[in-house]
Amino acid sequence: MAGQLLRYGLTLRLYALTLRRFWGTAIAGQLEYQLNVLIELLAAAANLAGSLFILSLFFAPSAAGGSSPALGGWSWPQALVVQGIYTLLDGVATTWLRPNLGAIVTHVREGTLDFVLLKPIDSQFWLSLRTLSPAGLSELVLGLGLIGWALPRTGAVVGPHQVALALVLLAAGGLILYALWFLLAATSIWFVKTWNATEVLRAALTAGRFPVTAYPPGLRLLFTLVLPVAFLTTVPAQALLGRSSGGWVAGSLLMAAISFALSRSFWRFALRHYTSASS
Repeated sequence: MAGQLLRYGLTLRLYALTLRRFWGTAIAGQLEYQLNVLIELLAAAANLAGSLFILSLFFAPSAAGGSSPALGGWSWPQALVVQGIYTLLDGVATTWLRPNLGAIVTHVREGTLDFVLLKPIDSQFWLSLRTLSPAGLSELVLGLGLIGWALPRTGAVVGPHQVALALVLLAAGGLILYALWFLLAATSIWFVKTWNATEVLRAALTAGRFPVTAYPPGLRLLFTLVLPVAFLTTVPAQALLGRSSGGWVAGSLLMAAISFALSRSFWRFALRHYTSASS
């Protein structure tokens, strides 16, 4: 037992060291163009401003002189928390998912996936975390800033328990998001070009900008069981606001575990159908 734990510890240390070298090299390469950091920050800010403008339309005074105090039971500050979490996860996608998983198509098309499979490291780990794009870091900062600004204005009493639960659910949402991207990227083993499919997924995930209760019942079911957008943004926001329930928390954790296990199984299945460039 002690020997097995020692092996696990050494393996984790090896992967952590590898990850540090991966990201250190990526950041060093990206920072050669420092002006890009400012440009990406301005682009992310403009994109967030556009999203906030669209969200504000649902809270604008009506033609009858009244106002819309809530969106699916969520006030303006509470809806901003959801938007902040969406921006945060979009930053995660821009920083890690798109540059890494988009490269799988290139590896398959050019035959360089062979070299990845020959490395003494888990191929899914290598393909998922090989590089990062600092362009998404601006979205991470803006998302955290929006959450930090909106949360005190919701009137919710946020304690350590709520924050810890929200972080766990946010990690679960990130795992679900990763699995969705990876499953699509892995289909390049058969279809090679999956650009259109990833763009459709990206567009569908924009539904997470709004609380899931703002949608009609049919779409709520779709965004919970088929395309689990609700677990990406609404459920972590509920935890921060003290509105989470045991069912949603359990559902989020279960969905994350199933999604990750499915991505692992599907990748092994895809590799069994991969034709090596040298064969």
